[in-house]
Amino acid sequence: MCNRMELEASKDEKYSLRLVLPEDVSYILHTLQEAGFEAYAVGGCVRDSLMGKTPQDWDITTSARPDQVKRLFGHTIDTGIAHGTVTVMRNRVGYEVTTYRVDGAYEDARHPSEVTFTGSLLEDLKRRDFTINAMAYNEMHGLVDAFDGLGDLKRRQIRCVGDAQERFSEDALRMLRAVRFAAQLGFEIARKTRRCIPRLASSLKRISAERIQAELVKLLLSPCPQRVRTLYETGISREIFPWLDAMFQTPQNNAHHCFCVGDHTMHALKHIPADRVLRLAILFHDVGKPACIQMDERGVYHFPGHHKESAVLAKQIMRQLKFDCDTIDRVTSLVYWHDDKPSLIYSEIRKAMYRIGLRQYPSLFLVKEADVMGKSRFRRKEKLAYIEAYREIYQQILANGECVSLKQLAVNGHDLIAAGRKPGKELGELLERLLLLVLNDPKQNTKEILLQKAAEWE
Repeated sequence: MCNRMELEASKDEKYSLRLVLPEDVSYILHTLQEAGFEAYAVGGCVRDSLMGKTPQDWDITTSARPDQVKRLFGHTIDTGIAHGTVTVMRNRVGYEVTTYRVDGAYEDARHPSEVTFTGSLLEDLKRRDFTINAMAYNEMHGLVDAFDGLGDLKRRQIRCVGDAQERFSEDALRMLRAVRFAAQLGFEIARKTRRCIPRLASSLKRISAERIQAELVKLLLSPCPQRVRTLYETGISREIFPWLDAMFQTPQNNAHHCFCVGDHTMHALKHIPADRVLRLAILFHDVGKPACIQMDERGVYHFPGHHKESAVLAKQIMRQLKFDCDTIDRVTSLVYWHDDKPSLIYSEIRKAMYRIGLRQYPSLFLVKEADVMGKSRFRRKEKLAYIEAYREIYQQILANGECVSLKQLAVNGHDLIAAGRKPGKELGELLERLLLLVLNDPKQNTKEILLQKAAEWE
């Protein structure tokens, strides 16, 4: 059954909210209630339902202890018994069922040192991060909203439950989550909540790189990736992303730009699809510019070699954030080649495809276009026309099946050895020379012609 939320206006203009729950969620809630326990859907699933979205996950909170939950359901998994969480499996889908709890002291700015189970739903909701994530619902009692989460949804704001300084001191990652939720939902961070972030941002240094990475990626993949700027505005980046501060503090005084490096990047992010590699590539494509800035005699700024410096820095940053090697390779390659401009001649485009690698296409065109859209309007039409012509030639080369790699060459090392060449470095150099011949003239890519050429070059 699909999720749905209905608002029914009564005569006194108040609203009663009725969520239609998925069958499995309703079954779990009713089973717990029939056994004498309280049980509610809670957190993000309630928030998303109230916003008319279909939740990805449904979490359940209950007064039942983990052992009591396990006795009521046939198939459960102990996913977090120490923290009161049991996963109940229904129709091959897992639903986390967590006992009402009160968290102990947070000694590492992330996790409570201990948890205490409680029989109070209100006490459980008090420990949650933001009001919009601290609402609970069941069909018996309707919406439980002790902290005006519904009001904050209507006001489109992210506000901490209770005292913001306490919530952020307990778990520093919540500061990043505030920025991320604001970007995902198109909300603003409430004034008192936002005001606490600069004072506590340094505690984010204690959070694991993996957690920081996960929040950064979610922020980048949100509908408002340009909200990355909030990390700079709130002082978060000063503590964990100093390279981002450098970008916002680096002007670009030339005709092609009307923004500093940071704001250029934010505008470019708005013009790239919500793909993990693409948005990371745009985030880092100019990260090396602060280290490359030069001013000529007219006061115009230039950034020679910034593509190389950006690729080097991007690799360092992504390694620190524990990205996987494949993502690092793909992103840094796009960063390195984003400013490459081959002549619009078939032979030169074939050479570029070989030099850059087919794996980076067609993503490279999207990165180039977003980069242009983040700049001034100076010669914008001309720049976009160049990218489109580049793309058309690339597509025609693919359609023609023309050789753009050693793998597509009509001869290989075995063929050359069979023709009398010795294995080794010179053999590789000969293959590269033959490939260059073919990149210039695809008609040369036959085994007979290439073996003849190899013989002539002895």
